[in-house]
Amino acid sequence: MRQVLKRPSNIFYGWKVLAAASWIRILGGGFHTFALSIFFLPVSRELNLSRTAASLIFSLSRAEGALEGPAAGYLIDRFGARIIMGIGCLTVGIGYLVLTQAHSFLSFTLIYIFIISIGFGASFMHSPTALINHWFYRRRALALAITSAAFSLGGAIFAPVLGTVVHQAGWRTGAIISGAVFILLALPASRLICNTPEMKGLTPLGSPKPLPEPVISPAHTAPAGKTDFTVRRALKTHSFWLLVVGTLLRMFGFTAINLHFIPILVWKGIPEQSAAYYLGVMAAFSIPTHLILGVIGDRFFRPRLLAIAMAIGTAGLLFLLLGDGNTLSLFLFLPLMSVVEGLFAVVWATLGDFFGRKHFATIRGFVTLFVTLGSMTGPIFAGRVFDVSGSYTLVLQVCIVAFSLSSLVYFLMRPPRMEGQTSFNPA
Repeated sequence: MRQVLKRPSNIFYGWKVLAAASWIRILGGGFHTFALSIFFLPVSRELNLSRTAASLIFSLSRAEGALEGPAAGYLIDRFGARIIMGIGCLTVGIGYLVLTQAHSFLSFTLIYIFIISIGFGASFMHSPTALINHWFYRRRALALAITSAAFSLGGAIFAPVLGTVVHQAGWRTGAIISGAVFILLALPASRLICNTPEMKGLTPLGSPKPLPEPVISPAHTAPAGKTDFTVRRALKTHSFWLLVVGTLLRMFGFTAINLHFIPILVWKGIPEQSAAYYLGVMAAFSIPTHLILGVIGDRFFRPRLLAIAMAIGTAGLLFLLLGDGNTLSLFLFLPLMSVVEGLFAVVWATLGDFFGRKHFATIRGFVTLFVTLGSMTGPIFAGRVFDVSGSYTLVLQVCIVAFSLSSLVYFLMRPPRMEGQTSFNPA
């Protein structure tokens, strides 16, 4: 009995860090990431914005997030994720409260980009991913999948609720609730974060001291400690640029569909509030998808998994394009599209496999910098096409092509080699 009572204290501290980071991401997913589509139409109507102009706001916020990527990564590598997450949670909360005072396109854009987006990118995107890469080695894909699933869990729980609030009380009330959540619930959780296992006298595998015999690496990764690329060396590899191009194409299609999710369903003939519930349904589908892909990603060559998953996402878009908005076509589209969202963890686990721990956050920042070209142009393209044609047909067709090309690029990707390092089997 005494041993049973002591057992919880023996839990690897990295799981506690993962729990805190996941809670923060649950709130970020429910009150920011999935909220973008909920705010899209109400903000457009009140500020008298075209779909292109409304898309531009959210796309510029992604551009700002990309520009801050290398700097945020450097600060995380230099000072640790804990302080960056705390500052970011506070900044996002204040930003949403200030956003309620925006009454023009310019004021809304400036507040959303230079307050909310700066804080969100650093604290909810860059920091948790860097934390998991530091704390986990063998279970890296699964741990990253859990934090990614946290976004979806937040969307599944809170997006329908927030959608109801916005529909009945207006988007400003929704913004006040979001701001309060980030300050009162997310900020305290950041205090539970520990930057690295070494600060606790641990290793990424949870051992309090180096093991007396070599650790067996997963078959698709290089030996531990031998893949710590510098940023300059990483930028010179084909693997880096294939990862960038594949992810850029994926994000072009994903962000276009994600931001315009509710407008697309309204275009298909579904009531706006019902579309918000379908957004929650897709988030719910994404929860097991993240976890399943994380488990598979720890046992399978990750680039190959990325390629297969993008092919599945392509099929999902075909169902949305060819369907007439009925329940059957939507419930074929939603789970398949959730596979594309579930790939975030696999992408960053692949980056960690390829380039190591030491400069991970900075290298990730540069990936984000380049990939955001797709994140920016996808929503703007979708908005412009609808403004001109009154239809999302061309948008869906182009996104299908982008997903297909992304699948091909991921399929061609292989691990990089450092000077003096023997090749290792990626399969």
